[in-house]
Amino acid sequence: MKKCPNCNAEIEESFELCWNCNFSLTENKIIDIKDLNHNKKDINCLRCNTPYIYSGEYKFHEGPKIGILGNLFEALVNREAFDIYACPKCGKVEFFIPTNDSEYKFE
Repeated sequence: MKKCPNCNAEIEESFELCWNCNFSLTENKIIDIKDLNHNKKDINCLRCNTPYIYSGEYKFHEGPKIGILGNLFEALVNREAFDIYACPKCGKVEFFIPTNDSEYKFE
């Protein structure tokens, strides 16, 4: 874990944007989330009817990493990606199939 230089919140090593204050570690400034959401859904929380905030795309990785042969078994791993939306009021999180990735579109 690393710390955000703006608000000192703990951030996952792979994240480039602080979840708490939207500080971009690559651009060294606070990012307006509305700029990142131009292609995303405008939906409200089912619990409290507050507009969701798009939190990014998360890639899930299921399967074993077995010793030295871990990379060999990567061929047997299931990978999925989802767009994540979070409610800033009640904390509810919802996952959706990515809208910009043709690999996940249904016909």
